[in-house]
Amino acid sequence: MKYPYPQEFYDFLVAFNEQEFYVCHDLLEEIWLTDRSNTFVKGLLHLSVAHYHDSYGNSKGTRLMMQSAKDYLTPYMPFHWDIDVCNIIAHIENCQSIIPHSEARSVEKVDQQSLLPYLLIEQVN
Repeated sequence: MKYPYPQEFYDFLVAFNEQEFYVCHDLLEEIWLTDRSNTFVKGLLHLSVAHYHDSYGNSKGTRLMMQSAKDYLTPYMPFHWDIDVCNIIAHIENCQSIIPHSEARSVEKVDQQSLLPYLLIEQVN
């Protein structure tokens, strides 16, 4: 069966849902480097980078990448590539409301669980 989207996109969905955000970056970058006009992929890439920044306590980087992801993804609402983009935007807005305004969290807090809520990204069709 031929899938309508690049294989790396399907691999991204699995990696994102397993919270392997660095892997997500690499997978999406493969797609984006072949089609730099694909701002949907760029938005998902920035969402992954935001979660990666959060994983090591970089609040400033998390905030910046969340906003960039929102800017890139909003034009694709409500659905794109069979993904509920509205759900992703709602997740981003929720994250933006809880990301600390300090530059970075202390090492003790970074060792704790991520500040950001879990997001499951699934295709709807």
